[in-house]
Amino acid sequence: MIRFAASIMCANQLELKNELKRLEDAHIDMLHCDVMDGVFVNNLAMGPYVIERIKEFTKIPLDIHFATVEPEKFIKMFLHIKPEFISFHAETTKDYYKIVRLIKDEGIKASIAISPDTSIDVIKSVLKDLDMVLIMTVNPGFSGQSFRSYVIEKIKRVKEICSNEGINPLIEVDGSINEKTIPKVIEAGANVLVLGTSSIFNTKTVDYSYYIRNIKNSL
Repeated sequence: MIRFAASIMCANQLELKNELKRLEDAHIDMLHCDVMDGVFVNNLAMGPYVIERIKEFTKIPLDIHFATVEPEKFIKMFLHIKPEFISFHAETTKDYYKIVRLIKDEGIKASIAISPDTSIDVIKSVLKDLDMVLIMTVNPGFSGQSFRSYVIEKIKRVKEICSNEGINPLIEVDGSINEKTIPKVIEAGANVLVLGTSSIFNTKTVDYSYYIRNIKNSL
């Protein structure tokens, strides 16, 4: 089953309650919340207070993506929110197991994110302990970038490794996921798709429900 997550940093921040209601009406599967520290990426986004309010307002499951250095420190600030998923970047730590255990001990599903130019081999040994792998199809930090087509091979590689090892973590993709790239990433093995400015939050998209329904019908 393909799941769709809406990237909240791409929504209209001045109309966030209305945006959340529209996403509920569209039956979006998850809300993808990016936490950025201005160090790992050259941008700042989403502190715990905002995500707490989102959790209070909606029943849509949360998927928090930490694009930060010192992931353990930042993750601890958000554990009480109890999202469905927490992702941290492979490039920011070597102690994958410790952070995965920190997340899972709170009953939260653990995921590791990898940037477009990071080899999947760096997390191969920990794949069996993950509930999801987040593969960035653009460089993390800013929306509106072009899709990195070479990442398709990385998605296939993750799928192949997991199949060979008899494990089945979800494979999430984030970055320029739209009508043109959705068939490619699904064929490669992705099953959680993050939608942002090139798709659901495109200024031409008026009706989120209509948009999601059309995408699902096209699969």
